[in-house]
Amino acid sequence: MLQQTKINRALSTAQQPVLLETAAQLSAAADQWNDSPTLGIDTEFVRERTYRAHLGLIQISDGHTAWLADPLALASLDCVAELMNRRETTKILHSCSEDLEVLLHVLGDLPEPMVDTQIACAILGQPLQLGYHHAVKWVLDIEIDKDQTRSNWLKRPLNSNQLRYAAMDVVLLPMMLKDLRTRLEDMGRWEWLEEEVHRMKRNSLTPVDPENAYLRFSNTGRMEEPALKVLQALAAWRESTAKNRDLARGFVISDVGLMKLAQLRPSTPSEIQGIADIHPGALARYQKQLLEIIASAQTSQTEVARIVEFNNSQKKILNSMRKVIQTQSEEMNIDPALLASRRELEKLIRAVSADEAVPERFLGWRKPVITEELLQVLS
Repeated sequence: MLQQTKINRALSTAQQPVLLETAAQLSAAADQWNDSPTLGIDTEFVRERTYRAHLGLIQISDGHTAWLADPLALASLDCVAELMNRRETTKILHSCSEDLEVLLHVLGDLPEPMVDTQIACAILGQPLQLGYHHAVKWVLDIEIDKDQTRSNWLKRPLNSNQLRYAAMDVVLLPMMLKDLRTRLEDMGRWEWLEEEVHRMKRNSLTPVDPENAYLRFSNTGRMEEPALKVLQALAAWRESTAKNRDLARGFVISDVGLMKLAQLRPSTPSEIQGIADIHPGALARYQKQLLEIIASAQTSQTEVARIVEFNNSQKKILNSMRKVIQTQSEEMNIDPALLASRRELEKLIRAVSADEAVPERFLGWRKPVITEELLQVLS
């Protein structure tokens, strides 16, 4: 009965969120945040044609009040940044990788300390990619709608449905964490969650290296050396260009167009203009640069690292490892992807084959759970 009362209060809170549009409003809200041991955090953003997500709203809730900070109206978000660094308050997010990216860009820092309820649910046996609405149903057994998923969060004014939806994404998080923490501690897995969140934050702080952007493409292991060198140079250029112009990579040049340039390696305007997979607008803006990059890459003496396809022996090892993961996941009742994905297993095989250190992901709580057995398979 008490649980249902708390749920009803949180749901009622979402119907009347507090929109923060002035410095005075933000400061008053910050005074209340400082009294909260836990706060639900979420962001709404738009990322369709841009390299970076453009922040439209920051939602914060202690389960009693839902505050919606409007970054388009506020001259400063320093109070929010201070909250993110307040060690006495645990910040609760769900599926936070993109939220961390946008918060880091806007605030210059990440929430500390923080937890991710999506990972918590996965450690307790739910799918690794469990969405917020399904997590709420699983943990609290209530249904919430998701009718504003595709809203334009940069358009003002925000309507009442958008505000309610945004508030709903955070008002239940403190209650969910209380339930999830109890379950995790009972199973001795709370430290697993802390470790996973720490790794996620570290990855968020690792900048994208343009020189490695070509590794996003599949089947590079089969490419001839001249084509691979060109692809590496073009992908690095596109990554830097997209970042500098704040454009999605595909709005600079598509993946297909970039691969065609690497394969055909045109050397004249007429040759590059004959490639149908490159948008005329991109050619008009970048043609000279592209021809120069292609010519320079082909004369480069620097060897480009490639991911060589597995031989038959390595494929057998990979299959054996995947069986280990599947068996262990069934015994522990957790998603196999939480233990290790196929790509992560491939990294482990490559590292051990090259006498390199075991990838960090296979240390920590995974070491006794799966890594020791995986290494036996390798040996």
